[in-house]
Parts: sequence; C-alpha cells; structure tokens
Amino acid sequence: MSSDVRTRDLSANGLTFRVREAGDGGDLVILLHGFPETSAMWTDLMPRIAAAGYRVLAPDQRGYSPGARPAEVEEYRYAMLAADVAALADACGARRFHLVGHDWGALAGWAVVDQYPDRVASWCAMSIPHAKAFALAVRDDPEEEPYRQAVALFVTPQVAEQVLLADGMAGLKAQAWTACPPEQVADYVAVFSDGGAMTGALNWYRASRSHARSLEDPSVPFGPVSVPTLLLWGRNDPYIRQRAIDLAAEQMRGEYRLVALDAGHWLAEEKPDDVAREVLAHVAAHPLAQGGATPA
Repeated sequence: MSSDVRTRDLSANGLTFRVREAGDGGDLVILLHGFPETSAMWTDLMPRIAAAGYRVLAPDQRGYSPGARPAEVEEYRYAMLAADVAALADACGARRFHLVGHDWGALAGWAVVDQYPDRVASWCAMSIPHAKAFALAVRDDPEEEPYRQAVALFVTPQVAEQVLLADGMAGLKAQAWTACPPEQVADYVAVFSDGGAMTGALNWYRASRSHARSLEDPSVPFGPVSVPTLLLWGRNDPYIRQRAIDLAAEQMRGEYRLVALDAGHWLAEEKPDDVAREVLAHVAAHPLAQGGATPA
C-alpha cells in the first residue's frame, strides 16, 4: 500500500475541493485542518496512518479551496461545514469513516458527529473540546479574554484581512506557524495569498457569530455526543483553557477519553509522535463494519 501523499481536486456538495490523499485502500480516515492552516498541516501524519492500512483524505476546506469559496458569510455555517465532510466521504465511496479535526477543523467535526453520528466510527478532536462547551467558555471564562480579543478582530470585515495579510503575513509567521516546517508555511502563504482565501477562512468565525451561534441558534443544537471520542489537548494552550475541557465532559454520553499533552495549541507540529500514536490507537479500536466502504 502506498503511503505517499498526493494532491487532486475532488467534487463534493456542489463545490470543488483541493484534497491530499494517502493510502490505496482500507477504512477511510478524514482529517480536517484548522485556522490559519490547510491540509498541509497533516503531511507528517498522513503517511503514518496510510502505512497502518488506512485510506486518508485531507481536504482544504470551504473557503480555502479556490473551487469551494462562496461569497456569502451564511454559506460558512456549521451545517454547511458538516455537509461538506459527509459529501466528501460520499465522493470517496465511504458510508462510514473515521474523523480527526484540529482547531476549526475540530469544530467542523463536532458538527459532523452532531448531524451525522451514524456515519462516524470514531472521532478525534484536537485542541477544541465539544463545541457548546467551548462556546460557553469563550463567553464566560475570564481566562478566555485574550482569545475573545482575537476573535473580535477576526470578525471585523476587511480590517482582519488587512492585519493578517500585512507584511507578507509576518504576524502569522511569528505567532501561528513557528513550529511548522518551511514547506508547510509556503503552502499556507500560497493559499492565503490567493484572492479571497483569507476572507473565506475568516467567514467561519463570522458565520459562527464569534462562537455564540452554537448557544443562541436553535438550528445548531450541538447536543450530547455518543460517538467514540478522543480529545487531545495541550495543557499550555493559550486559547483553550481548563474550563472548556471541564464543561466538555458533561456533553459526553459514549466512550470518551481525554489525553492532555505537554504542548500548546499546534499539536500536530509540536507533538507529532504523540498525535500519531493516539490517533492510530483510537482508529484501530473502532474498525468499520464490513470495511466501511461502498463502491464509488
């Protein structure tokens, strides 16, 4: 089985996504990146999962892929993000799949397990706990004030784009991408330099109403979760503090395990071996029935 990472375009949900793939068969594992990254964040993990016998799919998500960049903010609601993931699995011929998400990819993943729980065999959230718990902490926890200030910038039209793109994205290079290898940083710069990508990425924050939508909008229930769940969290994460982690446990109704790592927010880059070990163990413990795939 090939573990090489390859790139192609994949049509799903009426859009065209740039995706990275590895592996030629086996159960499907979908990896969802966060902000401000792309599917390139997974290029260390993907060959490891493929070498264990799985097929791996990592899309550049809505707003990041040039062919999946709607202009309207409302097109970036949680329901749309979740529908993209289900449609990408359909395009791969997979009824059921394993799911891994970091940062905003984790929030998209929480929407998937809320709306399509029967399709997800195992779920690994990295950094961001249950979406409702996280929203409550962002709203109420004094320790989240630095994050609230950052989000206040992100939801400000045009100003956020100007600040983040200034000086060749110097701020992102100095704060978000310090643990990333040069080839990943080059991918991020190339994507966000493409007209509209930064706005598309920031529209995730804007459509979520600074995360308040998951508390105020009855169409976004984010109820208790029964899908087997692993949460990987960095004890030194400046954006996700202990209160959010504690609140998340109240939303777990099925198998749930928290692994706290001696790391910050960027787990895949800071602790690649720990992430690979925990993800592979979680996936292996929940094999898909009958191989999990149907012919495309």
